[in-house]
Amino acid sequence: MAWLIFKYLTTAGVVVLVSEVAKRSDKLGALIAALPLVTILALIWLHIETGSPEKVSNHAWYTFWYVVPTLPMFLTFPFLLGRIGFWPTMLASAAITVMSFWLFTFVARYVGVDLMP
Repeated sequence: MAWLIFKYLTTAGVVVLVSEVAKRSDKLGALIAALPLVTILALIWLHIETGSPEKVSNHAWYTFWYVVPTLPMFLTFPFLLGRIGFWPTMLASAAITVMSFWLFTFVARYVGVDLMP
């Protein structure tokens, strides 16, 4: 139980760190957010808990492929924010991300990567 609490606090700390830094510096907050800190933590947790190089390797491999379809959201969010407001932009960004994931699964499958769970 202590290990689980440690994992929660460490992982939550990363999110809090990003939001606190972003309040002071847009660029530094974005840089920290762009770092794969959550993925690095997940790889560490997987390694410690499973000891399976295959699990750790697969996690890194699929994370790469799942990041790609999220990129359009980062371009459309700033474009839409000033035009339609925060909450509609969040909703539109989520919809764009879902559509991007859906389309990307077909593109990835075409090059031999199966992303369907």
